[in-house]
Amino acid sequence: MPEPAAIETALRNVIDPELGADIVDLGMVTGVSVDGGVVDVGVALTVASCPLRGQIESDVVRRVRAVPDVADVTVTVTVMDQEQRSALMNRARLRARESADPTMVAPTTRVIAVSSGKGGVGKSSLSANLALSLADLGHRVGLLDADIWGFSIPRIVGAGAERLSAGPDRKITPVSALGIDVVSTGLIVEDEDTALMWRGLMLSKALEQFLRDVAWSPALSYLVIDMPPGTGDIQMALSRLLPQAELVVVTTPQKAAQKVAARVADMARRSHMPIVGVVENMSGFTTEDGSHYDVFGTGGGTELAEDLGVELLGRVPLDPLIVAGGDDGHPVVRAHPNAPSAEVIIAIARRLVELMPPAPDDTCTARLAVLEEMLGEQTSVHRQSGATRG
Repeated sequence: MPEPAAIETALRNVIDPELGADIVDLGMVTGVSVDGGVVDVGVALTVASCPLRGQIESDVVRRVRAVPDVADVTVTVTVMDQEQRSALMNRARLRARESADPTMVAPTTRVIAVSSGKGGVGKSSLSANLALSLADLGHRVGLLDADIWGFSIPRIVGAGAERLSAGPDRKITPVSALGIDVVSTGLIVEDEDTALMWRGLMLSKALEQFLRDVAWSPALSYLVIDMPPGTGDIQMALSRLLPQAELVVVTTPQKAAQKVAARVADMARRSHMPIVGVVENMSGFTTEDGSHYDVFGTGGGTELAEDLGVELLGRVPLDPLIVAGGDDGHPVVRAHPNAPSAEVIIAIARRLVELMPPAPDDTCTARLAVLEEMLGEQTSVHRQSGATRG
């Protein structure tokens, strides 16, 4: 009679062509029964009309029939329920993150993806000011504008006239602006009024190029990514391409923005991307005479953070200085570091460093290399000493 372990090994060689993983790991095998030399394999498909059904069935039969003592193979096909489909997609996303191809972003670089559920919540201004604040804390920082259509980072950091170029190794060289390394589609197009009419695969390919074909310094402590709003192609591509990325969710105090931002957090968790915390932006306005107005309501950031079980990193007040600084290329944390909005953003940056400390220069691998070098030197000395005595 066939060995169960041999049958399982055979089934692990049946790969779902679409998901790129074996049907055992994906949970598609519902059961195996053996009657003498006849083996019946239960396989659950995501939908009844799955176009890959024939290929999967034939692969199961071919692989299992090759197992010693198997005389015949039958396949019983069923359809997954919603819970099983969700579990399968969860495993597929996790596998994609764990098997991601390397990028030019060093594994030791901490990646902060600044995201929002909708546009107009000040995400890009916050990304730029956070990146500069991290740099002012003594860290080397990169800023990637992944908002392919709605790029605004070049103007905010005063790099609108710059353009990306390639080095001798044909890798894209980031633009240096205000002491940080910047990459954006806004540094490729003719001018900032040029529309990029890209969709679907082109968007994810653009992000892939920014991660794999840009000469990001291996010395980067932090890479801040200004994400496009929503839960589309770029977000899904980032979770696949850069497993070390962690999410900061930006919302305004109003309920509508908070509920939309929750979808971004849901996407992150379903893609196994950690959520660092929530930032509530445009959190009230205080006039020069001290009067305070909650223009967009109150409590959205706190409620979202509590719902997600993460920290509310800070509440950034409405401030005309943020707007003016973004328009003229002088971000508020540099131009007016003592402004209330700047102080909150700088405090958020400090908290991010506490929650996501940069990797130490003295890593385990580095220590091992030093130890091997020392041992090599000692061996050489002993050999020379022995030769002298001889």
